[in-house]
Amino acid sequence: MSDIKLEVCVDDADGLNAAIEGGADRIELCSALSVGGLTPNPGLMAIAGPPAVRVYAMIRPRPGDFIFSTADLDVMRRDIDAVRASGLNGVVLGASLADGRLDASMLIKLTGHAAGLGMTLHRAFDLVPDFAEAMEVAVELGFERILTSGGARSAPQAIDRLAEIIDLAKGRLSIMPGSGVTLESVDALLDRLSVGEVHSSCSVRKPAQDQRLVDMGFVSADRRCTDAETVRAMKAKLSAR
Repeated sequence: MSDIKLEVCVDDADGLNAAIEGGADRIELCSALSVGGLTPNPGLMAIAGPPAVRVYAMIRPRPGDFIFSTADLDVMRRDIDAVRASGLNGVVLGASLADGRLDASMLIKLTGHAAGLGMTLHRAFDLVPDFAEAMEVAVELGFERILTSGGARSAPQAIDRLAEIIDLAKGRLSIMPGSGVTLESVDALLDRLSVGEVHSSCSVRKPAQDQRLVDMGFVSADRRCTDAETVRAMKAKLSAR
């Protein structure tokens, strides 16, 4: 039996509880997963900590690109303070330059402010023009892992590239495949890749209950919700490898 860990991304209190109930090894706490995940609000951070399992909070102050201004940096520092005050275990960070390279200067400021917390480099990594260069930045800054889809929209589309990224890491940090990792796709990834953890929403689609909310633009026609049974089934698959 293997010891492949499961990180589940959630964006509300029900999702947090479902991930814990299903047996997630770690939780990525966010808001607005529909846009790739933003910083969770202080209330959600507060109920997540002290955590029943390890919880890392996304630090991304707005939708859109990962090119952050001085004002964004000020917000992100305060959000990191909120993570620490809530007793959570870590943060999920990333920042880009206009050409897609990692913004090392911004990341030095953010990782310095997050000293003492665990750190994951998020999928800003997937935008870089040179994975080898970005890998050295991530290692130098002390990230524990990189969450990546191998530069594709979803990890199952880039298995060969993910294998190359794992080789580049040389065991210095963990490469965690994420995006599009489902019960149906995870075996194809694990058949090819030697990884110690995977990232999944473990979610199911739920249609909106009130069409008026859809018509008014308050909700989409359906949304993805973390499902405890799906978490449990994913954990069983990983344990059987």
